[in-house]
Parts: sequence; C-alpha cells; structure tokens
Amino acid sequence: MDDLTVAKFGGSAIGPDGSLIPVILGRIDSMRRNAKVVAVFSAPLTVRDGRPRSLTDVVLGLGGDAAGGREPDMRPVRLTYDRILASTGAGDSCRGVVDSYLGKAEESLLRAAEAREFAGEVRSLALAYSGEILMSHVMAHVLRDRGVRARAVELEDWPIVTDENIEFANFLYRQSAKMVGPIKSLVEGNDVVSIGGFIGRTAGGTVTTYERGGSDRTAADIGILLHREYRTQIDFEKDSAVASADPKVVSIGRGAVRQMSYNEARLAGMFGMKILDPIVIKEVLENGVDMPLVITDMKDPKNTTVIRRRIDGSGGHPLKIVAGRKNCAIVRLESDASHAMQKSLRQKMRYSEYVVLSPFTRDGTDFSRILFLDGDYVRWGEKYIRSFDPLASITYGRGAVTMIGDEMWRLRHTVSRASASVGDAGLNILNIDAQEETSRITIIVEDAGDNVENAIRSVHATRDAGSWSRGEARP
Repeated sequence: MDDLTVAKFGGSAIGPDGSLIPVILGRIDSMRRNAKVVAVFSAPLTVRDGRPRSLTDVVLGLGGDAAGGREPDMRPVRLTYDRILASTGAGDSCRGVVDSYLGKAEESLLRAAEAREFAGEVRSLALAYSGEILMSHVMAHVLRDRGVRARAVELEDWPIVTDENIEFANFLYRQSAKMVGPIKSLVEGNDVVSIGGFIGRTAGGTVTTYERGGSDRTAADIGILLHREYRTQIDFEKDSAVASADPKVVSIGRGAVRQMSYNEARLAGMFGMKILDPIVIKEVLENGVDMPLVITDMKDPKNTTVIRRRIDGSGGHPLKIVAGRKNCAIVRLESDASHAMQKSLRQKMRYSEYVVLSPFTRDGTDFSRILFLDGDYVRWGEKYIRSFDPLASITYGRGAVTMIGDEMWRLRHTVSRASASVGDAGLNILNIDAQEETSRITIIVEDAGDNVENAIRSVHATRDAGSWSRGEARP
C-alpha cells in the first residue's frame, strides 16, 4: 500500500496575491518525495485598502452588489490572478484557464443581477469559479511548468457528494464513494493532484459549498474516501503548530502541543482554538477512519502537532490546552425534552456547537443544562428550543473557559487551583463543570469586557507555575 498525503493550503498559506506560492511549491516537493500528494486549495487572498482580504469575501461583496442591482466589478478579482500569474511565470500556459473560469464566475454574478438574489447554486458557482476551483487549476499549471506530473480535478469529476443544503452542505460518504474513480485514476497517474476546497456537488450535479473554512473538511473527506487504497495522512499547512493557548490571548508561557487525540482537538476547536474545523473530527469519526491529522508550521515544517484517534500519553503535559469562548448561552430544560432536542440538533439541524453540562434535580424533576457556544444561534432558534420545552430557561451573556486534556485525571487539585486562579484575578465564577469522561473542565463566567481573556490567562498560568509535576500526578 502506497503512502498518500492530503495537504490543505488555506488562503493565509497562499498569501496575498499568491506571495507564499514558492513556499507551497517547496512543501509539495518535500511531500512528494515519499508519497503521492493531493493538494487542497482555498481561494487566495487579495489586498484591499492595504490589508489582506479573502477573495471569497470580495466575490460575496460582488454578489451583494449584483443582487442589489449594481453591476459587479470583476477587476479586483482579475488583478489578483494577474499578479499570481506574473509572480509564478504561469501566464503563458494558464491565461486561458483564468479567463475561462472568471468568465463563468461573471456569468453567475450576472444571473444574480437578473434574479436580484445571490443565493443557492448561483452563489456556489460564482465562489467556485473565482476561487477554489480556479486556484487548483492555476497551481496544477504552476507545478507542471516545473516538471511535476500534476493535474487538477475537474468539476464534472468531483468526488465529494453532499446533501441538498446548497450553502451549508453536508458530506455524504456512500454517494461520494461511487464518484471516487476519477480522482483515484488521477492519483495513480500523477505525482500531485490539486483540488479546490469548500466545494461539493449533489447527486444530481448541483454545485454546493460547505460553511466558511470548509476546505479543512474537503481535505478530510478526500482522506476518508482514499484511506483504504493508501496509507493516508492529512496535513494542514498553517502559520504555526498547536500551542497550549491562543497566542492572541496568552503572549508568554505557552507550551508546544506535540500530540493530541481526536477528542482533544474537537474540544479545542469548539472552544475557540483555530486548529482545524471541528466538523473534520466529527466526519472522520462518523466514518470509522483512523488516520493522522498533522498541523504543520509552514515556516518550520519540523514543528508539527499530530492528532490521532488515540495517543500513547507519553511525554507532554496532561493539560493540553486552555481555551475560551465568548457569547455563549446556557439552556435549562427537562431532561426528556433535552434528549429529544439534542437528537433533533444532531440529525435535523446538523448542529453540534454545544456541550452538555452536569444535570440537576429540582422538586423531583430531572433537568439538563446545555451550554451553546454561539449565543446568536440560540437567539435565532428560541422558538425551536421552546418547542421541546415551553418552560425552558435561557441565560445569555456567558463566557466559557475550558481546560482540555484526556489525561487530566492524573493531575491533583486541578479544579481547586483553576478556580483559585480565576478568583485571584477578581472574576466571579458562575459555575464549574468538571467531567472526567469528557476530558474537559469548564468554568463559566460573565461575558463582560475582558473577563474571558483574563480567565484564560489566569488558568493557563497555573499550568506551568509549579501546579503539575510527575510527582504530583496521580498514579
């Protein structure tokens, strides 16, 4: 069985106007020495008003202009690709491809202008043709110009089949497995296969998109589809590997996280750490796949974090990460109603951005508490929530700070030290939820000012300030 690396390069990895493409070429060259490579590309960044901006956002703005009756101006998009072609020297071989795809994107925008609506497949096509799909074809041309056997996946051969939820699609494994033949042939016949992220197709051929950031899911889905034919790993090329806290919140004292379990990575993503899309873990687990997910620092490729279903636990701190989310809400409702609502959230709404806190009993009735990590979603769905329990209580304005680690059970006095540190910072703890089985300890505070950031810093400071050593860990 041959090795396969599915490498995902997001917009920041590509850089404004493709400025980091030379780094990408170096990374792909390194990977293909030992494995076949499928490279997943997001839309590139452009520069607007002196600042980097996703080309996806630019085209979404053009779509809004079109729906509002204003003529969309494609010049900023064309200028981005002009600069990419000029910097890579791919102009002669790739100009026709760029003109063709941007022409298709413009046609979609004109359709939006006629309908006075930028939605559905029109939206998906405009984004695909101007962004991810076009970028994958450009990179295939750039690679071939350098003597690499490389091909891009054509839209008609798309391997990722989704449901009919066009703008927030969900991956369908069984249907996708029926479409895997063309990409398997491309992988067998080439050193590198490039494909656009974020994009899917229904069984009937309608073009769909994942949610923003969905290129992570594309990489995972390709791995899921090909893992039986190849020893597969997914490589997410980032500007850093994983650290023990968000560097924007904790500026000093962060520790490197060299290995994580799927569970730890999923929790960290849910609670605000930008490691990878938490739905990646969900889809990998749902399809019974165990393959390494590697977070690689593009600037220093030896600096990596490896995520596996299970880790050996040797070395490293049992408390992997301290993370937090603002704008949370807590819903309290009868437990029977809670079970029904959670089933509906998972199966009908395909929503999983919540955690179940410890239950309680009042006047002989069992109640559940659910921490939603997006208060705006709860505000939007209050009627839906109360359809399960009309007397459900909802509390907004909560912040959640979470300690994450499958091995935290080995630490002594973890909860007491964390709560003391938050109290010493002058913050009022509204609730603490510690569940050994879920590998997390969650502290609830009021979401006001810098409360969440201060709580993260306070808890994280106990991580390496003498609060843990092998002598203190429980056997």
